[in-house]
Amino acid sequence: MSLTLTVDGDRWRAHLRAVADANPGLVPVIKGNGYGFTRGRLARKAQWLGVDTIAVGTYHELEHVRTRFDGSLLVLTPWRPFGVALEVDPTLADRVVHTIGRVEDLEGLLSRQPDARLVLERMTSMQRHGFSARELWAAAGALQRFPRARLEGIAMHLPLAQGSHLAEVSRLMNDVVAAGLDTRTIWLSHLTGAELSALRTSYADYTVRPRIGTQLWLGDRSALHVSATVLDVHELERGDAFGYRARTAPKSGHLLIVSGGTAHGIGLEAPQGASSIKARAATLARGGLDAVGFVRSPFFTDGKQRLFAEPPHMQASMLFLPAGARVPAIGEQIDVRVRYTATTFDRVVVS
Repeated sequence: MSLTLTVDGDRWRAHLRAVADANPGLVPVIKGNGYGFTRGRLARKAQWLGVDTIAVGTYHELEHVRTRFDGSLLVLTPWRPFGVALEVDPTLADRVVHTIGRVEDLEGLLSRQPDARLVLERMTSMQRHGFSARELWAAAGALQRFPRARLEGIAMHLPLAQGSHLAEVSRLMNDVVAAGLDTRTIWLSHLTGAELSALRTSYADYTVRPRIGTQLWLGDRSALHVSATVLDVHELERGDAFGYRARTAPKSGHLLIVSGGTAHGIGLEAPQGASSIKARAATLARGGLDAVGFVRSPFFTDGKQRLFAEPPHMQASMLFLPAGARVPAIGEQIDVRVRYTATTFDRVVVS
């Protein structure tokens, strides 16, 4: 009676090991909902991989991984002189690596903790966080006033857009070299294996630390399967009322009640950048279905995507099954296709 993520353990672990072997210096990213697995489970798996550092998204997430992983904990959200960043457990001080993107924050952190571990984030074309080339020079000057500071490297967060990032990274590396910072380590996100290899060749005196999340944890989708339980089945005639909003059936069929609702992330969709004509057409088509009361659900029976009968409930969803379709039995498991990073599962079963 649950929304379940089932994992082919042997295949998943083999994939994790292959990614780790192909990426020296790997820093597994463990943030948000833990890519559907939970952060604690992924922290234990990172310990099994033998890496020395993992990355979490926010300071709040440190509590979810600190007892499940023994190494260093890189926080990707930049440190700020307010909020939970000032409440880090002192016993974690030697394990936490802070991300710094402003000179005033660098000085603020080191005034509070002169021996803090940190990375300086260089602004990329994402325009999210980080130092400009001039600000990186200023940061190098500020670090000279704090000789106990432990600079762990320079971080760069590249966009997901297609195309090579090598030209941009090379330009940014020139700024890093020119700033004269006392580090030879670069932390990078969203580079391909080929780009990482080329970077290591071009900057052989630097250590490259790839931060990888989706490619690591979700890179072999064939090892993952999501299913929901059929909780109830009701026959409907055209015009029958059902659901919270007393909608009426447009034609005869069956009402399928299945596990999985808004509390799991079912029916909640992150905005998508529809850049192609095909993607925009699909968006318009979905909008047309919405307008007449038919909305595609992520639930499938017999290989066919079924429609929501009404918006999903908190922990269950109502589906409309047209007449003539095979009616699943109560207790049967049906397939669900979800976005793992936006879904919370009742159970995660790893073989």
